[in-house]
Amino acid sequence: MTENKTRSPEFRLAAGAIGGARQDLFHDVLAYRPLPPLAEDGPMVRWLPERLRKRAVWTPHAAVGALALIVLLAGLTSTPASMLGISALIAGGAPAAALGLTLIRPVLAFWVSVLSTPVVAVASSGDWPWVPSSFAAHLGVLIVVAARTRPRTAAWMWLITLLAGSFLDNFGGHYSSTVSGMAVVSAFALLLVAMVQVRRDAEREVTVQRTVTAVERDRRTLLEERTTIARELHDVVAHHMSVVAIQAEAAPYRVEDPQPELVQAFATIRENAVAALTELRRVLGVVRAEDHEAPDAPQPTLADLGRLLDNVREAGLETTRTVTGAVRELPQGVELSAYRIVQEALSNTLRHAPGASARVEISYVLGGLGLRVLNGPARGLVKPSPGAGHGITGMRERVAMLDGEMTAGATEDGGYEVAVFLPVAPADRTGQKGEGA
Repeated sequence: MTENKTRSPEFRLAAGAIGGARQDLFHDVLAYRPLPPLAEDGPMVRWLPERLRKRAVWTPHAAVGALALIVLLAGLTSTPASMLGISALIAGGAPAAALGLTLIRPVLAFWVSVLSTPVVAVASSGDWPWVPSSFAAHLGVLIVVAARTRPRTAAWMWLITLLAGSFLDNFGGHYSSTVSGMAVVSAFALLLVAMVQVRRDAEREVTVQRTVTAVERDRRTLLEERTTIARELHDVVAHHMSVVAIQAEAAPYRVEDPQPELVQAFATIRENAVAALTELRRVLGVVRAEDHEAPDAPQPTLADLGRLLDNVREAGLETTRTVTGAVRELPQGVELSAYRIVQEALSNTLRHAPGASARVEISYVLGGLGLRVLNGPARGLVKPSPGAGHGITGMRERVAMLDGEMTAGATEDGGYEVAVFLPVAPADRTGQKGEGA
């Protein structure tokens, strides 16, 4: 460890590059890596008709096979008539076999192509060290293997190809050399493949980052909504606990000569209520922002819907309200959640469907409370304004907290509907006479 720290960055960079080449081109020579078919939803296949997609996914395999067949025929035809037989088989079969190996063992295909180059040149007649068939085959091997590996591997393959060609060029004794042609053509081809790979990796990374960002944004939105709900419910619960504590403290004074056990029982109730209230405030402090200020007014209920509807009408949203069933007082948490759901649904209508009208339906049923907010499509010249995406999330959190049910979605006429049912336990209901809508 100390020795690596004392060495220069250039040395460590070179050592890393050589180690990477050893891993890519020597340790993984026999690695079995079959070429997978293209994805049916990929950019090259998804535009094709349905009946052609299943065949089009094998396009790379077909292209490699076609090139291998062309190389085989070229090798056979380039062999002199006096050298037909085993020489023709070597001249055409070895380059074609190297191309075929790229589909299952890409690194081995590269070495087969490099090592068979002088053998094919001897078995054929013409240029040195790459005859036309081996030239096309080796170029195809480089492109396919580079596309299936990393850009660093492509650079090493090009360098090995150049060194092998230069070495063979010194011993061939031929006046027509193809080393420079192979160096230039393969460099351009590998550079193009590397650019495509870099762009593909960049797009994949951007997609991953977008996915992670979307997940984090949804998580942050969820936490913000839960924090808001916790703040609001704190005021509701704190009010009830304060009432319990005050009533427990005053109860002994309402009874003439109360028994000591009764006084002690009320004192215990008061102590427990105060302790619960203290713990509630302590827990809320964990989720409350530093700049949050507790509201001065009490939390709204369904009785305050009239003022809410008047406000949205002043903002330009034509709204009607329909109340069915026997209107009664519900638990304050249910009242608060119902009010907030209607408020958020109307806010979404103002934001996403300007110029539309909305209808609010409230149903007092035996098992709880039903809410339905329905709006029509956007009308007029005002464009919808995108929101932060908190609305539906907040509604669902409030409904889930009360073990209710909610559906939200577009309607057939282009509007939007939010339907909610909030259950209320019989023990929590106080029946009252129905009031007019």
